[in-house]
Amino acid sequence: MTKFIPALLLGTSLLATPVLAEGHSHHNHHNHNHHGAHGLSVSGGGHDGHIHGNAVPAGIMGDHIHSKGSWMVSYTYMMMEMDGNRDGTDELNPLDISGDFANVTGVGPATLRIVPTEMTMEMHMLGAMYGVTDKLTLMAMANYLRREMDHITFAGADADLEIGRFTTRTSGWGDTKLAALYGLTDSLVLKGGVSLPTGSIDEEDDILNPMGVRQTVRVPYAMQLGSGTYDFEPAVTYTDSHGKWGYGAQYSAMIRLGENDEEYTLGDKHMLNVWGSYRLENGFTPSLRLAFETEDDIDGNDSNIAGPVQTANPDNYGGERDGWLWPRLCRRGTAGWTSGKGRSHPPPLPGPQRPADGTRLRLHWPV
Repeated sequence: MTKFIPALLLGTSLLATPVLAEGHSHHNHHNHNHHGAHGLSVSGGGHDGHIHGNAVPAGIMGDHIHSKGSWMVSYTYMMMEMDGNRDGTDELNPLDISGDFANVTGVGPATLRIVPTEMTMEMHMLGAMYGVTDKLTLMAMANYLRREMDHITFAGADADLEIGRFTTRTSGWGDTKLAALYGLTDSLVLKGGVSLPTGSIDEEDDILNPMGVRQTVRVPYAMQLGSGTYDFEPAVTYTDSHGKWGYGAQYSAMIRLGENDEEYTLGDKHMLNVWGSYRLENGFTPSLRLAFETEDDIDGNDSNIAGPVQTANPDNYGGERDGWLWPRLCRRGTAGWTSGKGRSHPPPLPGPQRPADGTRLRLHWPV
């Protein structure tokens, strides 16, 4: 099944441009410099020792190229918190789930007994870009992930009796991304990328089962650190500006290439972003972004991910989402932050889903 995911994002965009090495990082036409997310960046090479840039909304990557011989390294921190459960568009509390939905995995009670209540995700992203020619730039990114999910366990013999709570945790390096960016014109950048399956897909942790016993199990798909597959990541970005006004659009995708070693494939994604911005005299840049996303279901399943919890069911992933961002405090050459709120609207599926409701935070530290 394919989901259509609209999102309207309104905020203020940070453009920070520290230069820690002698040189110049020249970008296509209006020269963006923040990879679509906030983070510390160091650049060098070239000639005149500075970086130019116009704001592109957070989340837009692969939007610019560098001149021949110039380079940039970056660090970005991102945090997201989600809570709540839904069946379609209906919000559910834990007692609405325990005992009322089938456990399709075949392990444990016939109906669900373990209910996730909150999830926190942190990502530390290290990136590098290098201009091979004035039109071709190579990019690499590694991600270190930390994930936590809180749960309530109900008794196997009494679906209304809470017997305890527990938290599962995973951490480690995620998938590694490599890409080539080509400046077709001053306003048009093409990207061809691949995601390498360096993230673990066999993470385990301790849980409290419905019998009141602690046991070690393989954690569900949302807690794994990688896809387990090589993924093709194409994109095409158009950007332009007139005076203080900037605007652009980007299509990007994540195409899963084959099945992983645990006999499942995460869903393909297709994303379209359209945005506009206006640069104020004080350096702040308000921006408006409209985003659309489609995501396929998980194909197949990991037989070791099983139990009376909805996150073990691959059919309970995906859904429609929308979101908005708080103003992102941002000025050239200063630290900044962005936070926001998001909602999900899963389509009617045969079970409860974890929505993408929650708070997002991105931090940027120039040196």
